[in-house]
Amino acid sequence: MRPLPLLRALAGLLAVAFAATPSLADTLTLKASHQFPGGKGDVRDEMIQMIARDVAKANVGIDIKVFPGSSLVKATEQWKAMLSGQIDMTSFPLDYASGFHPQFGATLMPGLVKNHAHADRINNSPFMKDIKDVIEKGGVHVLADAWLAGAFGAKDKCIRRPQDAAGVKVRSAGATFAQMWAGAGASIVSVPSNEVYNALQQGVAQATDTSTSSFVSFRLYEQLKCVTAPGDNALWFMYEPVLISKRTWDKLNPAQKQALTTASKKAEDYFKGESKKMDDEMTDVFRKNKVEVITLTPAEADAWRTVAQKTSYKEFAEKVPGGKDLIDKALSVK
Repeated sequence: MRPLPLLRALAGLLAVAFAATPSLADTLTLKASHQFPGGKGDVRDEMIQMIARDVAKANVGIDIKVFPGSSLVKATEQWKAMLSGQIDMTSFPLDYASGFHPQFGATLMPGLVKNHAHADRINNSPFMKDIKDVIEKGGVHVLADAWLAGAFGAKDKCIRRPQDAAGVKVRSAGATFAQMWAGAGASIVSVPSNEVYNALQQGVAQATDTSTSSFVSFRLYEQLKCVTAPGDNALWFMYEPVLISKRTWDKLNPAQKQALTTASKKAEDYFKGESKKMDDEMTDVFRKNKVEVITLTPAEADAWRTVAQKTSYKEFAEKVPGGKDLIDKALSVK
């Protein structure tokens, strides 16, 4: 009967080992949703996929299921879906949630961010601290920052100056840009970025603004005659962070939070390295598809900012709580 203590000891060791390793029953499945094409090279999709892979490797009891291409939740509904518990994570154009928090409109404000280096400085400014405070109070936590440059594209002509937009049906990515377009005489079409191709094809829209990545991912080169690329005088930059519901974040244990934070930082660094490449890729792809590519001169960019100051900036300062302070803080970043 001597083997009994040995068997008990072995059983104890096995119990400790199993306790230290999350079981399948204990694994927490998180739903990550976004609107961008999956598995086709879109950098925003790849950010989420990287986080999912690295968290799985960390073996902390989290399994992230990714639902790309608005396959689970519509593009504009993902903020609400996080709050309701329908999804846990998203790569999300923050301005889409400006109906919940109008301050988010400042993260897609014409001319506030001029280029990628400027975006990095903005990211570490009091302006972004204020924006992230609103995000946290709204029930969501930022996992990774991402700023995307964007462009203008048109079916019939190049758009250089405000007068080029007069009478044109323009799909705009957000209210602040829509106000600027309207101030230049355009009529506004409201559809999310994953529906722009059809809108252009059917003549519902004649021009659009969106990220350079989306211009390529959604094959808009098949519908456009000319694109106004960011260059050194960009007007269009949008904040599209990776977000997690605070309801989900707060129930994670320290090891899970650390694994998710580490994976997200790696994805953020990857994105920063790829962001300028996306602009170059758009230029290359559009030229190969016989689409004219232009950039704005400093004077042309200033002409658009003058329109924005009279429309987007003015409206935001007057109607959004703390709006003027947010714009002033952003403009103070040189």
